[in-house]
Amino acid sequence: MLLLVDAGNTMIKWAITGDALGEWRANGAVALADIAQLETEWRERAISRALISNVAGKARRSQLEKLLAGLPAGSVEWFASAPEQAGVRNGYRNPAQLGCDRFAAVIGARALFPGQPLIVATCGTATTVDAVTPDGLFVGGMILPGLGLMAASLARNTAHLPQVAQDSLRFTPFADNTNDAIASGCIAAQIGAIEHAAALHAKRCGSVLCVLSGGAAASVAPHLSVAHRIVDNLVLMGLHTAAQAG
Repeated sequence: MLLLVDAGNTMIKWAITGDALGEWRANGAVALADIAQLETEWRERAISRALISNVAGKARRSQLEKLLAGLPAGSVEWFASAPEQAGVRNGYRNPAQLGCDRFAAVIGARALFPGQPLIVATCGTATTVDAVTPDGLFVGGMILPGLGLMAASLARNTAHLPQVAQDSLRFTPFADNTNDAIASGCIAAQIGAIEHAAALHAKRCGSVLCVLSGGAAASVAPHLSVAHRIVDNLVLMGLHTAAQAG
């Protein structure tokens, strides 16, 4: 069985693939600090090979290598951005420089919504907002601090503003208290980046669909005025698509 792993800045998500895209025989997620728990999760899964997207650094890669050391030689593949893969052409100036998680997310979004102009927004520790043309060209994108990181930065770098937990961030236009004002400002910044990207992309490609993923997607999506869909585990979807494409 094929194991897919999305090692991000905060969480490690994984899935054992089924036959159809997004069909999992098993799946789960752990915080980076709890990576050792994956040994128990994976021990009885009859894993034969693994495809891994890792943006969590060299130390996490080493830990994952140890967890998968029992697999046959050559059966662990580290996903990397390429000039072209699974129907997506990489328009980055240096294709290898594009984060492998962003490339996987774009591949997943295009597989789910083929032939459509897309804005792919992953709302995690960082928020990435990427554009894809109907014929599969990844044009490029934006990177900004994620919702929680914005709130934490305000608390850390100002004398009197409080820390507002990400799970309590709610959008209230023209808020009448400081906590809600921080929350509203952070969410508005995310909305603004996504909608601005959608407007620019629509000028080139027509009506755009925004595909959102990541832990903060549910906080941002209700306030978007553009067509959008939330897709869980979009990076894993892209890895699955890439694995099927060969």
